[in-house]
This record gives sequence, C-alpha cells and structure tokens, in this order.
Amino acid sequence: MLLAIPALRVLRRASPGDPLVVAAQPRIGRLLEILGVAHRSVDFEALGLDALFELEPEDRRRQWPARCADDLRRATRVIAWIGSREPTFVQRLTTLVPGAIVAPSVGAGQPVWDHLVNTVGAASGDFAIRTPVGVPATLREDAHRELVRHGWNGSDRLLLVHPGAGGRGKQWPATGFAAVLETVAALPRLAVVVHQGPADSGAVAALPEGLTARAIRLREPPLPLLAGVLTHATAYLGNDSGISHLAAAVGAPSIVLFGAERVIWRPWAEHVEPLVVSLSVAERSDTARVTAELTTLLR
Repeated sequence: MLLAIPALRVLRRASPGDPLVVAAQPRIGRLLEILGVAHRSVDFEALGLDALFELEPEDRRRQWPARCADDLRRATRVIAWIGSREPTFVQRLTTLVPGAIVAPSVGAGQPVWDHLVNTVGAASGDFAIRTPVGVPATLREDAHRELVRHGWNGSDRLLLVHPGAGGRGKQWPATGFAAVLETVAALPRLAVVVHQGPADSGAVAALPEGLTARAIRLREPPLPLLAGVLTHATAYLGNDSGISHLAAAVGAPSIVLFGAERVIWRPWAEHVEPLVVSLSVAERSDTARVTAELTTLLR
C-alpha cells in the first residue's frame, strides 16, 4: 500500500473537497491516516467485497448490493487495484459505483508505483508526488524518547537495519548483512538499530551475536513509532520489504536491496535508488558495493 502514496496524492489533489478513504489492513490504513496521506481508512476485510465476486442463485442475485459496506455503496469514486481479471467483480463494482476504475496492481515492465499513478490518470514525472511524507512532530519526539530508553545517547548517528522481509526469496543472506555491519559498525559515533518484525526472528538470529548484543533492538514497534524512528536515522539498510518502503517514504537515506527480477517493486521516493544483489548467496562484489554505498551515507 505504501507504493500507492504517489497515486493517492494525485487523487487528493484532483478532488480537494472530497475525503480520501483508503481500504487496507488496519495497521497500514491507520499509518496512512496519521501521516496525512488519507483522510480516513477502513478495514479492507469489512467492505463486503465478497459480494462482488460471488455468483448467487437467480432468486438472490439482486440482493448482492446490500451485502456491501456503506462506505462502498456511498462512494462517489472508487479506484480498485484488485479484481481486474474477474468479470463479475468488474461488472458489479462499476454498477455499484458508476465510473469506478478497476486496474491490475502491477503493470507491464514499469515500476509498480508508476503504474498505479498512471491508473488514476496522472503522469509520473510530477516531482511533487514523490517528495517524502512528513512525519508529525509528536511521533518524532516519541521515537527520540524510545531510542534513548533503549540506550541511544541522543547524539550518535543512527543506522537502522532491517534484515528480514515478507519471504525468504526477498532476503539478502545474513552473511552479507553481517559482513557489511562488521565494517561500518567500526565508524565513530555510530549506533546500530536492528528492527525485528513479526516474521524476522530467523533473519535477526542469523546475525552475529556480538553485533546484535551491541545494537539497539526494536522488536515489533508500532508502525507510527517506527516512522518516527526512521526520521532520526542517518542511514537505513534493508531488503525489499514494507519497512524499507516506509523508510524511503519518510525520507530516510536508504539502501534497499532487490533481486534483479523484483526491481519493479522499488520505492517511489526520488532520493532512493535500489541496489540489485544476488539473493541466493552473499557475493563478495555485492558485499563490497553495499558497504561502499552505506559508508558514503554515514560519512
């Protein structure tokens, strides 16, 4: 959903008097509200979208609109990045909300964020839709206190690392992270923060114990707090993951590692250039490039 931020900005700009409501997982939707990307969010699962996919017996076929949530039935405009290959879904949604746009979530051979912008009728060359998202001062202050509570002295530079991802196929080997971190951790006045999400215990455990023992460990922080933490980061290093997209979105100087076949999922932020690495093995040349890029950000 974070890749849709430029498209959501286009929609807000096109209809400044209308509230923008985002249907998403609750924690993502709430984050987009707090960051000012959307006016309001609703739980994706509560929209009653199953009524748009299911075929009922003839005697019940006219009843399907009543099963959709009020937010959907009362909408004046809908953009759906799901269901484009399901004729029943497309027909029913456009009947419920005339003019609704149903588009695939991924385009052919172009960055996903760029494709999403195109689906709402805008050009991706508009720099304003790619500027970092502002994080409220209260979140930045809460994050500062949380980092100090975990041992940060408040002045050392911060390197935030996220070695996990949504699947092993998107993770650079832990040996690569270890080699890079053992080099950059020797830089003066640098504190390393390791983020550990719900699915990251294995990736974090694979890092050298001596390194993680010295690092600040953030275990499953709420996303708004993590957004605040990222505003204090001098640099960020991570895989192709939601956390990396959040880091890029809030303006953290970021190195995001991708396999060659997944570069279309790159962050939309103008200041972030994805770094393509081998995900099957931590090749020496990749480790050297990541170390060099990260060292540049930290100096």
